[in-house]
Amino acid sequence: MTRNVTVGLDGSPESRAAAAWAAREASLREVPLRLVHVEEWPTTAAVPMAGPEVQQRWADKVLTDAAVELGKRHPGLEITTRQLSGRPAAALPIEAADAEMLVLGSRGLGSIMGFLIGSVGMATVSATEQPVVLVRAPNGQDKETRTGSGDAEQPAYRDVVVGVDINQPCDKVLGFAFDEAVRRGCTLRAVHGWTLPLVYSYAPMVEVGQQIEQGLSDLLLPWRQKFPSVQVVEQTFVAPPAHQLVHSAADADLVVVGRRLRRAPLRAHIGPVAHAVMHHSAAPVAVVPHD
Repeated sequence: MTRNVTVGLDGSPESRAAAAWAAREASLREVPLRLVHVEEWPTTAAVPMAGPEVQQRWADKVLTDAAVELGKRHPGLEITTRQLSGRPAAALPIEAADAEMLVLGSRGLGSIMGFLIGSVGMATVSATEQPVVLVRAPNGQDKETRTGSGDAEQPAYRDVVVGVDINQPCDKVLGFAFDEAVRRGCTLRAVHGWTLPLVYSYAPMVEVGQQIEQGLSDLLLPWRQKFPSVQVVEQTFVAPPAHQLVHSAADADLVVVGRRLRRAPLRAHIGPVAHAVMHHSAAPVAVVPHD
């Protein structure tokens, strides 16, 4: 099948922001954009009391309006639409099986509380074996333009931030992050957070910090050689990894985290770092599954 960028669309401002971001990403990757609406009958949050025919017309309009608008913004982009029935958390991962990524919207709860992913979004992320990008609804026109309005003159891309675990490195996560930086022509910031027990004295802490810095440099060296055009900034911090990633992503275009694939039937498995970043990063978050 043809590779594409797939986005879940339900008519909400969050899903429209996700579609705008996905359209820009599809243009960067030079692949088609697929807009998908999953109808979970008998009710949805948008049309709680609608019958099947009304729901069908509403879904048609949501998909058509989005396709027309995004087509105007990205004239050369191939856009297709699909309507499905079933549970979104089950249907979207299957629909995205041949995609390069799945893009979803998430709702803001405020600067302190963070962002609401919701049970459907969390289940979708945990069930999808392709990268999933979570996009926030913009608060203002400036942010909306930066996250992918498709206008003729786009502002320069901001940094891509990737969380790196030097003890358990993952090629899929780093490969995804470097690819995104190449496409955007932007800086890649590789961030590693670490902590020591309180019993450590200052001198050993400095020595360990130097070893960690060297470990990060050694880990990234092959990737620097593979992607010589990417400017890489290495950052190590004495701080919990999730906290530092959220802080580092405040002015980023995209933050990339990993999620270990665990095919358990009873519950979702999303690591604590990815979970925290998903709920608190203001930038779009790419969750990259790996073995």
